Amino acid sequence: MRKIIHIDMDAFYASVDQRDFPELRGKPLAVGGSPDGRGVVATASYEARKYGVKSAMSSRNALQLCPDLIFTYPRFEVYKEVSNHIRSIFRRYTDLIEPLSLDEAYLDVTDDKLGIGSAIEIAKEIKQAIQDELNLTASAGVSVNKFVAKIASDINKPNGLTFIGPSKIVTFLEQLPIHKFFGVGKVTAKKMNQMGIFTGKDLKRFSELEMVQHFGKSGRFFYRIVRGEDDRPVKPNRISKSIGVEDTFESDLHEYEDMVFEIKRIAEKLYKRLDKAEKFGKTVTVKIKFADFTQITRSKTTVFSLDSQALIESHALGLLDKVDMQDQRVRLLGVTISNFHDQDIIDEVGIQLSLF
Repeated sequence: MRKIIHIDMDAFYASVDQRDFPELRGKPLAVGGSPDGRGVVATASYEARKYGVKSAMSSRNALQLCPDLIFTYPRFEVYKEVSNHIRSIFRRYTDLIEPLSLDEAYLDVTDDKLGIGSAIEIAKEIKQAIQDELNLTASAGVSVNKFVAKIASDINKPNGLTFIGPSKIVTFLEQLPIHKFFGVGKVTAKKMNQMGIFTGKDLKRFSELEMVQHFGKSGRFFYRIVRGEDDRPVKPNRISKSIGVEDTFESDLHEYEDMVFEIKRIAEKLYKRLDKAEKFGKTVTVKIKFADFTQITRSKTTVFSLDSQALIESHALGLLDKVDMQDQRVRLLGVTISNFHDQDIIDEVGIQLSLF
């Protein structure tokens, strides 16, 4: 039986800035673009989150929610340096490390280097080392598979540590709200709610055949995961390949309907490229560059290859729908498909911000 830890840093960019600049500590902070233009929030501190400020929200809207909100410019070189230090801490215990982003990773400590034996104790030591060496906090989830460990890390944030052992997994997943399941996005959750599915226990009422009939190949994943079945290994060497299409517009887009039209057009062009290359991946990424050159990307990984134009279009539009586009003007849109090999099942939204 595997021993898996998921480590997730707490409000990473914002926490690093608050650490480095004492005057920001204890105050609502947003790392991202200026509200004077068309900036976007990359990360919000916990003080700001109390007001409803969140990632990918327009800076202007964030300021309306929290008039005292302080904005800082992203320092990606600093964040990357901190991330490298965190990974060096991980390597003291295992080489089976699978980074998902700068601020989170899976660790397989089934056979840890130091012979500690207890995943809980290892998670405690890692959290303490991050605190002592970097003056930052992390939350950890510990379980026997990746799916449950990732959910567990989010339960007691910030600075939490949650263990869900084998005997607790089934009960835990039965009580879990369906929108908390990774792999269940907003559209899928709504469809499930219409079917009377609000918790894992509700989901278990449906047979595997019924789930496949309603949700296609992902239905098989939902059927397995609600029963705690996840045999995906931690993969330290992930192959990254992608095919994408992006367009810069002569005039900035400001109507949401126009953005939807362009995503559909891009999806059509992308499908033709994928079909020609005979490659269909599981991860779709939508890239959005705003008029002030602020850029974000949002991604989703499915349990099956996106091998049709309709699937690519549907998932890309779903990601676009999750971005707060109010009062935004868009100069570029792009869609990329990656993860052509047997890699992870992640329903995470990755947000990156670049200011040129």
